[in-house]
Amino acid sequence: MTDPQVGLLMLGLFLFAILLGFPIAFTLMALGVAFGFYAMGPRVFDLLVTNVYDIMANDVLVAVPLFLFMGYVVERSNILDRLFHSLQVAAKHIPGSLAVATLATCAMFATATGIVGAVVTLMGLLALPAMLKAGYDVKLSTGVICAGGCLGILIPPSIMLIVYGVTAGVSVVQLYAGAFLPGFMLTAFYIVYVIVRAIINPKLAPKLPKEETDIPFLEVVWALLTSFVPLAALIMSVLGAILFGLATPSEAAAVGAFGSLALAAAYRQADFARLKESVYLTARASAMVCWLFVGSAGVFAPVFAYLGGQDVIEQFVVGLDLPPLAFLILVQFIIFLLGWPLEWTEIIIIFVPIFLPLLDNFGIDPILFGLLVALNLQTSFNTPPVAMAAFYLKGVAPPSVQLSDIFRGSMPFVGLVFLSMVLLYIFPEIGLWLPSYLYGN
Repeated sequence: MTDPQVGLLMLGLFLFAILLGFPIAFTLMALGVAFGFYAMGPRVFDLLVTNVYDIMANDVLVAVPLFLFMGYVVERSNILDRLFHSLQVAAKHIPGSLAVATLATCAMFATATGIVGAVVTLMGLLALPAMLKAGYDVKLSTGVICAGGCLGILIPPSIMLIVYGVTAGVSVVQLYAGAFLPGFMLTAFYIVYVIVRAIINPKLAPKLPKEETDIPFLEVVWALLTSFVPLAALIMSVLGAILFGLATPSEAAAVGAFGSLALAAAYRQADFARLKESVYLTARASAMVCWLFVGSAGVFAPVFAYLGGQDVIEQFVVGLDLPPLAFLILVQFIIFLLGWPLEWTEIIIIFVPIFLPLLDNFGIDPILFGLLVALNLQTSFNTPPVAMAAFYLKGVAPPSVQLSDIFRGSMPFVGLVFLSMVLLYIFPEIGLWLPSYLYGN
């Protein structure tokens, strides 16, 4: 066998191993070292040590555990209850007010945490019973929570964009700037869709009883001042410091982590048990990301490229003579399918680097590509057969809520994600204007 054929065999064995359920990070390391020893002998161990050191010395990755810690502290401080209630009373005159408040809360909380499972689970416990009690349609209610819970993949400070930036060698700051408009565009699509559905068919989202909406104006203002404003101030100070060059992502994440502790203390939720749990969850999630980087970028990807596997894929795709649109559709379809068996971390760290060298051939901006991937991954969380957001919600939903209802409720929102991807491709300025305006070309 030639070296390129050995490289493709290496990739095929990896796909076969993960389908069998082997741990992904350690499978990457085992195959990388084994095939690397075949290709370059004992030098593969020098490669492994050098690359692992370079990865772990990357300053940008320091932001990952800090943003995760910020999110877990906010999540466990019961801030979500206050936030949902304040947005609910503020949106009381809007059709489908509970669903609109749920989406706004999801967008806000996703911005603070970026953790899909946490947002979907907490909103399933808080907002779903309220909507069902008010007579809202089951499919609409569950679709709103699943779609809103996935917004943290795209809206800064998205952990996914940090990982993509490190993997693609793209500025995380510019990715954050680029993600703002697409993220809030998608949120606006969701909200408009809910309002239109509620206007066309009021039975899907009945108006709340007068006693629940007859709240004095000053009480509404106070609810927003004590819940929405503090969290919004924390998020905007962190993101503003990043976007305007006042701090690096790692420095801003550290300030955000400290701010989340201060916010928890202000709400009298900063006890040792919550802090201990937040630290544990942060360490677990950070270790997963780091081990994947070690397995993929540390040894698997360099060995795969050394054997010529990357060149074979590049020559094959270039040989198809595809226009840029067809190439993007092909890649996004592959990522969409990979989203069923894999988490976004594996897709970004392992498979996206296979396509990154091809972007220059098709004249595609890596920032635009990253934003399209971030949008695409939201569909993977909401599309059967393996829709993780649906399973998260089913785990906390009342027994009367069927998984099939959650799947059907999510489909219109998946369609809105695809619409956002189409608009972003047709009008790339949606994602590229703000980075270009703030930082130039």
